[in-house]
Formats: sequence, C-alpha cells, structure tokens
Amino acid sequence: MSSPTETAVFLKTVRLFKEFDPPELLAFASRLRERALKKGQVLFREGDGGQEMFVVREGTALISKAVTGRVEKVLGREGSGDFFGEMSLFDRAPRSATVQAETDVELLVLDRDNLNLLIEVNPRAAAAFFHALVHVFIDRLRASGNLVAEVTRWGLEATGLDVESR
Repeated sequence: MSSPTETAVFLKTVRLFKEFDPPELLAFASRLRERALKKGQVLFREGDGGQEMFVVREGTALISKAVTGRVEKVLGREGSGDFFGEMSLFDRAPRSATVQAETDVELLVLDRDNLNLLIEVNPRAAAAFFHALVHVFIDRLRASGNLVAEVTRWGLEATGLDVESR
C-alpha cells in the first residue's frame, strides 16, 4: 500500500496531473485507492455499470469493444501513466468497452463519491482535475472525428465510389 505522498510522486508523471501544484496533487492522491489485477482478469465488461476511473500504475490493460457476436476489437493498450473509465464519473451510462489485464496490473482508482468529496474539501484540486480532463476530452474527440472521417473514406473507396469526382 502506497502512501499519498508516494502516489502523488507517481501522479506527477501522468499527463492528467502534470500541471497540478504539489498541494492539489497530494489532496487528489489521498482520494485514490489501489486495486490489483492478475494477468487475464477482467476489470469490467462493456455494458457493465460503473462509477470509477482508473490510472495504470504498473502493467498493461487491454481495452476492447464488441464488434459482432463474439468478435472483439482491441482499441488500445493502457500502460503506466495512462488512464481510462473517466466517463463513468460523470454519467450513469453503461461502460463503453471491456478492460482486461494483459499483464499483472496495479491501478489507482477514483470513484464518484471521492471526486465529490474532493470538490467539497479542495475545490482547487478538483478544478485542476476538471481543467486537465477537458483537454484530454478535446484530444480524444479530435482523434475520434479523424477516425470517423478515415473510416468513411475507406468505406467509400471500398464501394468504388469516387468521392473526388463530385
């Protein structure tokens, strides 16, 4: 079990927390709990409920999405310093993907209750978190938009439709 100070030192290496001042980082670290997964263990499945986000401290987690039937597409691998599941802090929608440990994984967990407590106790730390998260959402939204455009282009090319001639 790591101390909040040790956790804060690690968090400073995570993109989401790079701009935090030390007091805000320590306040945030004190709201996290640790969770370990063994290789192959499923953290959650697409469609499950959730109210937690996760930061990978060690190891690698696979994120996948059901494509059809029993076929799943790996969307990404999250390693040390990466994070996922943050949407569930804000909405009550089911999980949008499945997460499974590719290796033994150590995670830091922030749940909705601890985020709400952080908002009450340390609004500066909460504001720093929300500001950083907005930038991550913007980056991910841009990447999704680019992917949609690319997939659409591939689909048009696959059908033989020449989009350049119109």
